[in-house]
Amino acid sequence: MKRHIALFAAALLFAAPAHAEKFRLALQKTGTSGWEMAVVKAFGLDKDAGLELEVTELASPEAGKIAIQGGGADIIVSDWLWVARARAEGAKLTLYPYSTGVGAVMTKDATIKSVKDLLGKKLGVAGGPLDKSWLMLEAFALKQGVDLAKSATVLYGAPPLIAEKAMQGEIDAALEFWNFAADLEGKGFGRTIDIADVEKALGAKGNVVITGYVFDEGFAAKNKHALDRFFAMTAKARALIARDDKAWATAASRIGQKDAATLDIYRKRYVAGFPKRTVAEEEADASALYKVLAEIGGERLVGPAKTLDPGTFYKGGEVAAR
Repeated sequence: MKRHIALFAAALLFAAPAHAEKFRLALQKTGTSGWEMAVVKAFGLDKDAGLELEVTELASPEAGKIAIQGGGADIIVSDWLWVARARAEGAKLTLYPYSTGVGAVMTKDATIKSVKDLLGKKLGVAGGPLDKSWLMLEAFALKQGVDLAKSATVLYGAPPLIAEKAMQGEIDAALEFWNFAADLEGKGFGRTIDIADVEKALGAKGNVVITGYVFDEGFAAKNKHALDRFFAMTAKARALIARDDKAWATAASRIGQKDAATLDIYRKRYVAGFPKRTVAEEEADASALYKVLAEIGGERLVGPAKTLDPGTFYKGGEVAAR
C-alpha cells in the first residue's frame, strides 16, 4: 500500500499540468541542444511534459549569454566557467549539467604522441588564448616541464579555420572542439591528446561536465516542477538519439553533409558526453579545475573569484533526470 502511495505521489510530481508552461530557450543553431529540441518536437516529448518551448536559434554562444542576461531567454546552454564568472560579478545564474563533451589535440603526424612531441611544431588552437581547453593543455604541459606557449608555434583561430588548416597540412596538430575533432577523426586524424585525460591529470576524478542548461535562480524557484519535467524530457530525447535510429536521423539532419562514418563518430562522441555522475561529484571536479584555470588564466578568465562559487551548479533537478 505504501509503495502504491509513493508511486502515486511521484506521478503527481511529474504529471503535466492542465495548461502547458512556456519556456523561452536561446540555443546555438549548430549545437547538440538543437538536435535534442528537434527530437523533442518530432516525438511530442514537449506535449508529454506539459511544456511549450519557444526556441530561438542563435549564431554563437555569445548571443545566448546576451539573451539571458538581458531577459530575452529563460534557458541557454553555456559552460560552468562562464556561470561562475557571472556569479562573481553579481549575477544569480546557475547551471544544470548537460554534457562532458570536450575536444582533443588532433593530428595525422604519428610522431606526435604527447605534449613533449609538440616542441617546435605548429599547433592550431580553436578559440583564443583564454580558451579553457588550451589553458588546461598548457597547465598539463607545464607539469611535464613543457612551456607550449614558448616551445611551439601556437596559432589561434575560429574552429572551422583551424580544422581547415589542419586538413591542408598547414599546421602539425590542432586543438579542436569536440564536433570539429569528430570531423577530423572522420578524415583520418587521431586523437593524440584527449582533453578529458588532461582534466583527470589536473585533478578531476572523472569526465567533467563542461556545459549545462543555464538559468536564473529566481526563475528556478518559480518553476521548479516545470524544470523537473524539462530535465526529464531532455533526458528522454538524449536516450532516443542514443538508441533509436529514427531519432538519430532527426538529429543528424541538422549536422549537414557528412559521410556515414563521420556521422557514426558524431553519434559516438555525443553519447559519450552524457553526464553519468551526481551534481556534487561534478561540482567537486569543476572546483578543482577552476583553481587551475584561475591560476593560469587569472582575472581575465575567471573574474575576481579565486574559487568556484557554490551556487554555480543547480542542485534541484537530479531526481527528475534520472
